[in-house]
Amino acid sequence: MDQTPPTALVLHDRLLIVVSGPGGAGKGTLVRRLQETDPRLWLSRSWSSRAPREGEDPESYHFVTSAEFDEHVEAGGFLEWVDFLDYRQGTPLPDPPEGMDVVFEIDVFGGEAIAARYRSPLLIFVDTPSVDEQRARLVGRGDPPEKVESRLERGHLEREKAAQLGYVTVINDDLERAASEIAGLIQVARAT
Repeated sequence: MDQTPPTALVLHDRLLIVVSGPGGAGKGTLVRRLQETDPRLWLSRSWSSRAPREGEDPESYHFVTSAEFDEHVEAGGFLEWVDFLDYRQGTPLPDPPEGMDVVFEIDVFGGEAIAARYRSPLLIFVDTPSVDEQRARLVGRGDPPEKVESRLERGHLEREKAAQLGYVTVINDDLERAASEIAGLIQVARAT
């Protein structure tokens, strides 16, 4: 169950971009590509109580112990947090540098919490071309079979929730094309 602080927060003059999607969709790769090409994007790095996966960039999350995670919850340091399969993940209260737009790479349930607290975030749902492709990517990155099945099941729920929340879906069938599509959505949002 998502846990959120009771107060609304405001970040003035910042575009808030939520990038969500099922496991294996390539969210992290796309966000890194966007940051390489857009110096105004600042990534709010989520906390995770899981260990890094083999070959995973240690900067992709702020990896902590369960005790450290609990301490941050108690201190009110998260915008939202969730028990996710066999670990916990949370979005810290954002503190971006001046003039930077904020990117949240979080699941759709976290995106719902962002949308409830901030005005007009850009909600982007990155998806694989098919469930079979999602499965192949999860297996390819080394997820064990039981975790693959859990992620596929959760992916179905995330797709339904994204549709309910009005996310814009971007299919990650080609990294450069998908990154260009998201960059275009960001430019349109900045102009409005």
